Amino acid sequence: MTKLESLQNWIQEQNLDVVYISDPNSVAYFTNFISDPHERILGLFAFADAEPFMFAPELSVGSAKKAGWTGDIYGYLDHQHPFAMIAEQIKARTTHYAKWGLEKDSLPVQRFELVRAEFPAATFPGNVSRFVEHLKLFKTPGEIALMEEAGEEADLAFSIGFNAIQEGRTEQEIVAEIEYGLMKQGIMEMSFDTIVQAGANAANPHGGPEKNAIKPNEMILFDLGTAHHGYMSDASRTVAFGQLSDKQRDIYNVTLEAQLAAQDAVKPGLTAAELDKVARDIITKAGYGEYFIHRLGHGIGTSTHEFPSIMEGNDMALQPGMCFSIEPGIYIPGFAGVRIEDCIHVTETGAQAFTHTSKELNHIPLH
Repeated sequence: MTKLESLQNWIQEQNLDVVYISDPNSVAYFTNFISDPHERILGLFAFADAEPFMFAPELSVGSAKKAGWTGDIYGYLDHQHPFAMIAEQIKARTTHYAKWGLEKDSLPVQRFELVRAEFPAATFPGNVSRFVEHLKLFKTPGEIALMEEAGEEADLAFSIGFNAIQEGRTEQEIVAEIEYGLMKQGIMEMSFDTIVQAGANAANPHGGPEKNAIKPNEMILFDLGTAHHGYMSDASRTVAFGQLSDKQRDIYNVTLEAQLAAQDAVKPGLTAAELDKVARDIITKAGYGEYFIHRLGHGIGTSTHEFPSIMEGNDMALQPGMCFSIEPGIYIPGFAGVRIEDCIHVTETGAQAFTHTSKELNHIPLH
């Protein structure tokens, strides 16, 4: 069954008439057309009793067809009223448009109001966001193959980044080296803003690269990934530049033990909460529990952060085909931060990582 057929079956099961897929990432998932329409309207409209159609800016129509979309597609020019045109196409296609499903997690209120203005008698009981996240939860072998290729690109990025480390070079300069090096290999898109943080700056897990010059005898945290034909990689490594103190080495070793233990513990039937606890217990027992301040992991696929969250309170059982990160961290303000991360897919017996850069402590020599 194709993804679109699954969507149409869901529409019928939910007793809906129309579903509006509005998130460009979701449109790509169902159509293979990857695009950022910016402020313009890109949507997929599916029905209980009619064939779906895509609606896009006129300047994207040719690209959508080239990407493989063979269904109807209607374009609009900037001066035209897109939702009036959408309503016209829907009413020409079906007489049933009373009950709608929307991506309620992401549809802007302003666009919802424009839909409602065209269909004032309609109701909107369906939240297709929940269906899409569950459909995306289990990756096909083809999707996993694309994520493995994205993982190879992330491994290359680590190699470029480690080789770029020099005393006095800033975090931002190393990011530039990574992304330029990838571009020279034809890898043009990162899955998120590349993170390089050195020393105490790495203790801020939601921070980013700054004009912070690399100094000897500190740890440097890399968090990066690429977008490969619409599928993402995401991985973290922390390396040593010069010699480390006993405490720096200890927080690295504890984080590594937690990451390896959690990755080794993955198996079908284990819950997300149980997996989080494997890593958290190791860090807590070592005395650093207060410094592990985020969930163990997140889903990954066509987005860097997807359903599910690997965290306390989530009793979802792991099943083959699920893909998510395992990324414990210890962040001590004013001192240092360590995070070690691989994204994996659940197999029938365990876990297979998408990235393979060594997790043993890498000592980058002083130049």
